[in-house]
Amino acid sequence: MSLKNAAKFVKRQNNFLITVHTNPEGDALGAQIAFYLLLKKLGKSAIMVNEEEIPYGYTFLPEADNVKRFGKRVLRLKFDCMAVLDCSDLARTGEVARLNAAGKPVLSIDHHISNDKFGDVSWVEPYASSTCEMIYKLYKKLGVAIDKTAALSLYVGISTDTGSFRYSNTTSETHKIASELLKHKIDVSSVYRNIYENVPYQDMKLLSEILPGMRREAVGRIVWFAIRQKMLRRRKLCFDLSEHVLSFGRAIKDAEVVVLFKENLGVKDEIRVNFRSQGKVDVNKVASCFGGGGHRSASGATIHGKLDTIRRKVLAKIKENLR
Repeated sequence: MSLKNAAKFVKRQNNFLITVHTNPEGDALGAQIAFYLLLKKLGKSAIMVNEEEIPYGYTFLPEADNVKRFGKRVLRLKFDCMAVLDCSDLARTGEVARLNAAGKPVLSIDHHISNDKFGDVSWVEPYASSTCEMIYKLYKKLGVAIDKTAALSLYVGISTDTGSFRYSNTTSETHKIASELLKHKIDVSSVYRNIYENVPYQDMKLLSEILPGMRREAVGRIVWFAIRQKMLRRRKLCFDLSEHVLSFGRAIKDAEVVVLFKENLGVKDEIRVNFRSQGKVDVNKVASCFGGGGHRSASGATIHGKLDTIRRKVLAKIKENLR
């Protein structure tokens, strides 16, 4: 499927339900809001529903108050089609997938190489820097002007998914798009502060407890961290510290793969595993062995079992893929 087919779908449908993956970050939320604004400019009806509330650090996004959390109030929503953004498979939307029990047409727009083409129309570009980059192209294809509100949403998604333009998915096209968006006088420093320099003091204290548990494998080529439930129960977290932890690991000399193992609160023996690679190891391939996926350099998986057992299995699989 292609941009052309996605544009046809948008033109054909009138009443959209827009959702993204669970635990959404900047790209998912930016794409969702920018797509919502696009539909509104086209005179379409649209509603945004996610499994969770907008995460701390992203509440500054325009239209954030219009993103509804899944619950009883949304079970009877009426819509003609479903748009699923930045999501490699429908199950990753969590409970929101239940809203489409009637099997209304689904549009999938995504840049994950692991996308299983679940949509009736699936536009997947694995080499795009972000889903927001794709939504930008959709604006252009449909001839809809990008205003300051949409530009901010798109910029947030592109900048976060490229690691502030540091990752290998950053291309000349990415910079050209960012340059156009910045013409709308986006306050870049404010965006950065909201997302990265907005950690509550108590959350930072927890980070200081996590980092000493850092360990190395394979002569330092693998770095891993573990966050156990007992650490999380002592504090009510506002901020998702995962990216901060992974960034510390990526900064270590000779580290090729960084892994974070986290016991999910409220679920027995469920471990969230996040992978980051410097490029030599395809962590999407590793994550897929455990039912997950994502990108070559950034992937994740949710695995059921004891943390120590899962850690041994995951690290063994990574070692198999080290060159």
